[in-house]
Amino acid sequence: MAEKIVKLGVKREKGYLYYIDKQGDVSCAKMARGSKKGGNPKKVAKCGIKRKVGYLYFLDKKGDVSCAKMKRGGTKKRKKR
Repeated sequence: MAEKIVKLGVKREKGYLYYIDKQGDVSCAKMARGSKKGGNPKKVAKCGIKRKVGYLYFLDKKGDVSCAKMKRGGTKKRKKR
Protein backbone atom coordinates (compact mmCIF):
# COMPACT_ATOMS: atom_id res chain seq x y z
CA MET A 1 0.00 0.00 0.00
CA ALA A 2 1.32 3.43 -0.93
CA GLU A 3 1.79 6.23 1.57
CA LYS A 4 1.26 9.87 0.55
CA ILE A 5 4.28 12.02 1.44
CA VAL A 6 3.71 15.48 -0.09
CA LYS A 7 0.49 16.96 -1.52
CA LEU A 8 1.38 18.93 -4.65
CA GLY A 9 -1.52 18.52 -7.09
CA VAL A 10 0.72 18.57 -10.19
CA LYS A 11 -1.27 18.85 -13.44
CA ARG A 12 0.18 16.51 -16.07
CA GLU A 13 0.56 17.20 -19.78
CA LYS A 14 0.29 14.51 -22.44
CA GLY A 15 3.58 13.32 -23.91
CA TYR A 16 5.66 14.02 -20.79
CA LEU A 17 7.19 11.62 -18.26
CA TYR A 18 6.93 12.81 -14.64
CA TYR A 19 9.38 11.47 -12.04
CA ILE A 20 11.15 12.22 -8.75
CA ASP A 21 14.72 13.31 -9.54
CA LYS A 22 17.92 12.80 -7.50
CA GLN A 23 17.38 16.01 -5.53
CA GLY A 24 13.92 14.78 -4.41
CA ASP A 25 11.98 17.23 -6.61
CA VAL A 26 9.37 16.51 -9.30
CA SER A 27 10.69 16.79 -12.87
CA CYS A 28 9.27 16.10 -16.29
CA ALA A 29 10.86 15.22 -19.63
CA LYS A 30 9.42 14.92 -23.13
CA MET A 31 8.91 11.27 -24.11
CA ALA A 32 10.55 9.94 -27.26
CA ARG A 33 8.05 9.01 -29.97
CA GLY A 34 9.23 7.26 -33.14
CA SER A 35 12.09 9.22 -34.70
CA LYS A 36 11.49 12.24 -32.43
CA LYS A 37 13.96 12.53 -29.56
CA GLY A 38 12.90 12.94 -25.94
CA GLY A 39 14.77 14.37 -22.98
CA ASN A 40 15.38 17.99 -21.93
CA PRO A 41 14.07 17.62 -18.34
CA LYS A 42 12.71 20.55 -16.35
CA LYS A 43 11.69 20.94 -12.70
CA VAL A 44 7.96 21.09 -12.07
CA ALA A 45 7.81 21.35 -8.26
CA LYS A 46 10.35 21.55 -5.44
CA CYS A 47 9.70 19.29 -2.48
CA GLY A 48 13.19 18.06 -1.41
CA ILE A 49 12.27 14.52 -0.38
CA LYS A 50 14.83 12.51 1.59
CA ARG A 51 14.70 8.96 0.23
CA LYS A 52 14.75 5.80 2.33
CA VAL A 53 16.44 2.64 1.05
CA GLY A 54 13.97 -0.04 -0.10
CA TYR A 55 11.16 2.37 -1.05
CA LEU A 56 9.83 3.39 -4.46
CA TYR A 57 8.91 7.08 -4.86
CA PHE A 58 6.44 8.15 -7.55
CA LEU A 59 3.84 10.72 -8.60
CA ASP A 60 0.36 9.29 -8.02
CA LYS A 61 -2.84 9.88 -10.01
CA LYS A 62 -3.72 13.03 -8.07
CA GLY A 63 -0.29 14.56 -8.73
CA ASP A 64 1.03 14.02 -5.21
CA VAL A 65 4.31 12.34 -4.22
CA SER A 66 3.83 8.88 -2.72
CA CYS A 67 6.07 6.01 -1.69
CA ALA A 68 5.63 2.26 -1.40
CA LYS A 69 7.86 -0.46 0.02
CA MET A 70 9.55 -2.34 -2.81
CA LYS A 71 8.72 -6.01 -3.07
CA ARG A 72 11.83 -8.15 -3.07
CA GLY A 73 11.70 -11.88 -3.37
CA GLY A 74 11.25 -14.70 -5.81
CA THR A 75 13.80 -17.38 -6.47
CA LYS A 76 17.48 -16.56 -6.45
CA LYS A 77 19.41 -17.12 -9.67
CA ARG A 78 21.99 -19.88 -9.74
CA LYS A 79 25.63 -18.88 -10.03
CA LYS A 80 27.38 -19.75 -13.29
CA ARG A 81 30.32 -22.09 -12.94
